[in-house]
Amino acid sequence: MPDAGRAASNEDPDVGDVRVSVADVLAAQARLRRYLPPTPLHHAERFGVMLKLENLQRTGSYKVRGALNALLAARERGDSRPVICASAGNHAQGVAWAAYRLGVQAITVMPHGAPETKIAGVAHWGATVRQHGASYDEAFAFARELAEQNGYRFLSAFDDPDVIAGQGTVGIEIAPHAPDVVIVPIGGGGLASGVALALKSQGVRVIGAQVEGVDSMARAIRGDTAARDPAASLADGVRVKIPGFITRRLCANLLDDVVIVREAELRETLVRLALEEHVIAEGAGALALAAGRRVAGKRKCAVVSGGNIDAAVLARLLSEVRPRPPRKPRRRNREGEPSLASASRSPNAPLSIAVPSPPRQRRTAAVAEESSW
Repeated sequence: MPDAGRAASNEDPDVGDVRVSVADVLAAQARLRRYLPPTPLHHAERFGVMLKLENLQRTGSYKVRGALNALLAARERGDSRPVICASAGNHAQGVAWAAYRLGVQAITVMPHGAPETKIAGVAHWGATVRQHGASYDEAFAFARELAEQNGYRFLSAFDDPDVIAGQGTVGIEIAPHAPDVVIVPIGGGGLASGVALALKSQGVRVIGAQVEGVDSMARAIRGDTAARDPAASLADGVRVKIPGFITRRLCANLLDDVVIVREAELRETLVRLALEEHVIAEGAGALALAAGRRVAGKRKCAVVSGGNIDAAVLARLLSEVRPRPPRKPRRRNREGEPSLASASRSPNAPLSIAVPSPPRQRRTAAVAEESSW
């Protein structure tokens, strides 16, 4: 996989010599800790996975990390230009909140059809909202044009070193919990790149997750860089036609794999999250957990990247999707203590009934464990 990624990145001359390192992620952590407290980890027993709850982040998504780090880094460099971005919603909210906190003028370009809750979130923090086009890519082209015409600083939602470093702080917060594998949703690749930068040096496997028909990063890593319109999906936050050039190179070199999830799996996972774990996630936010059933690991962690879902969409899903009931917990015995069912018994031997041990003696060691899916 790394070889294919290097070949792909050589075709993108605008990547240049841009580099992002673990040191950049650590610098971002030092900047952000004053503004953003760590988000919690939740152990979803029915799934057998730890959840990094970025849906509880300021603005309801991890995107605020990259946006705030980019504006703080720009201030350190003396860059006070107004900032403009294109976004399906979460990056726009992150930029709006960060600009509000730092007193920077912000303009956001969002495609028509963006979730109303995300548009309202951007307007709440005082940023100017412009709606243009029917997709992220059309909004992106329009925002770049406005930036060139007016001298604004264009801030990519994912293909920017400061943004990638800011998203990598998610990985720094996960690291103390010692997972063996972390699953991350991929749109343009900013979150996956940053988390991989933060965790790969510690021996943690990092797996990307995408949806069928919305898999531009997976195809780019394989060497297929042709632009294709993404399919309609509940995961509107990852519907990117062309992934980032910087992020493509980082994902190709750092990710262990990319898992492709079916739309039906994503819908069921989102509903199960709400009903069984009481966690509200948007489509992209449930994507990593949906991919988790295909990833092996004893200590798995899935990033719930955002929770900004329209109430009408959530209500429709809850009424339409009937998730399968989870399997019953398995019973496992500690090594060296066979269970009654597995103990060998002569066919002619009388049936005996196990009697509980006295309180002061060793207790039975059978422990119920929740299975994943």
